[in-house]
Amino acid sequence: MSEPKKFDLNPETLLYDLSSEPILRRLARYGLLFLASLLLAVLYFWILFGVLGLDTPKTAILKNRNDRWAARMAVMNRDLDRSEETLRDLEMRGGDVYRSVFGMSRLPAGILGEDLAVSGDEEVLEEIGHNSLLRNTYLRLDRLTKRTYLQSKSFDEVAALSKRAGDMASCIPAIPPIDPDPRHFNISSPFGVRVDPIFGDARMHTGVDFSTKRGTPIYATGDGTVESAQFLFTGYGNVVTINHGFGYKTMYAHMNEVFVVEGMPIKRGQCIGTVGRSGKATGDHLHYEVLYRDNKVNPANFYDLSMSKTEYATMVQKREEESPAVLRSGFRVRSR
Repeated sequence: MSEPKKFDLNPETLLYDLSSEPILRRLARYGLLFLASLLLAVLYFWILFGVLGLDTPKTAILKNRNDRWAARMAVMNRDLDRSEETLRDLEMRGGDVYRSVFGMSRLPAGILGEDLAVSGDEEVLEEIGHNSLLRNTYLRLDRLTKRTYLQSKSFDEVAALSKRAGDMASCIPAIPPIDPDPRHFNISSPFGVRVDPIFGDARMHTGVDFSTKRGTPIYATGDGTVESAQFLFTGYGNVVTINHGFGYKTMYAHMNEVFVVEGMPIKRGQCIGTVGRSGKATGDHLHYEVLYRDNKVNPANFYDLSMSKTEYATMVQKREEESPAVLRSGFRVRSR
């Protein structure tokens, strides 16, 4: 549709002549109309999105997408809550029950638990940002993965030890370390606080002292492996430590002769040395200690001094016959 023509009154002829508007004026008029339209459009969008708070189509699409992902992560976090609750129960049973049954120490603090340090992929974390649901979910999943792996390794250790559960009875220290005939020894110092015979002050005595003559045989109180055989001029003197497994260790101190070496397998009732007075000792005696999960406990709870002498002698003789030929031939590691 063509623009209507305009006419102007001619004062001389009193007739209407066709209007001839200058082009600059016409352009100015069109420019003003364009600016007015632009201002109206800006005002419209400002009222629509600024005042009324409506979203642009692109923003609405992104928000909708974000809401869907947030809903999925909320479901994932609920699943993580259930998984963490199950894992906490497994950690509790693994540490307080299974490992305890076999005398295994609990895993160090911080290895398991919700305070386990996490790192994650630095590039991924940088891309995610510092405060977001996605970041928190990512870190929770990373922590849960590590805790699950460590707990599985712990169960592997328990499973490996459980295969030896039948050996547990023979490994736990359960007999006196010397012949229980009361005519040949006496308990010179029990477990507990006592007056130190050398320094004269009250100190904790962490073992039981069997006072007897030098050269009296000392026997292993349970199956195990010699963890160490040390020869010292002070302290415990000549001392042997046997690792029985299942959390148990025994220590035999102030020995005169030592018949075993580090790494040697030992059977209950096997002779490992003789009584002496090496180290810090005021007389011939055996200082005997029992450790459970690295804690020194009362050895009197692990032996029966009323044990039949015949039964004890039979066990010792059997171990003597089973001992390596080098020991039966008179092998000795003498005190220094």
